[in-house]
Amino acid sequence: MSFTPSSPVTGGVVPTATSPTFTLTADADPAPQAKQYFVSTLGGTQTGVTVHTVASPFTIAFWKPVALVAAQFFSALTGFKTRNPTNRYKLVVRKGVTPASGAVAQEMTINVSIDCPAGAESFDAANVNAALSLFAGAFMAQCSGISDNVKFGTK
Repeated sequence: MSFTPSSPVTGGVVPTATSPTFTLTADADPAPQAKQYFVSTLGGTQTGVTVHTVASPFTIAFWKPVALVAAQFFSALTGFKTRNPTNRYKLVVRKGVTPASGAVAQEMTINVSIDCPAGAESFDAANVNAALSLFAGAFMAQCSGISDNVKFGTK
């Protein structure tokens, strides 16, 4: 699998961190179709942030479909496609967070799923790449705003 993030990863701009970086270390994969890394070292100013521990995880994993499906061709009987299958990929970040003073850390989970119609990765790779590029760029550019949304419930 080609999910191999460069380490350290430069984090997005958020109000509570200055030049955040995250050093990743390969972890045991949670499933045969996934690759996982844990945050072993922090860089920049990230006061109060903890690295990965058993009690307070800090991991990133990429999951590919268990069984990839191919594009369906037209039915010889009807001349139409009966369905257009998709391949679902997931990027999952888990971070232990403390919900209140004196409380035990609980797991915050960020799930991003990518549903790519089967065949588009070959027939229309440029537009698949464009969609992924827009997602990554917008997410990085809006990281601080997304952080505010999660903290304050704004939009």
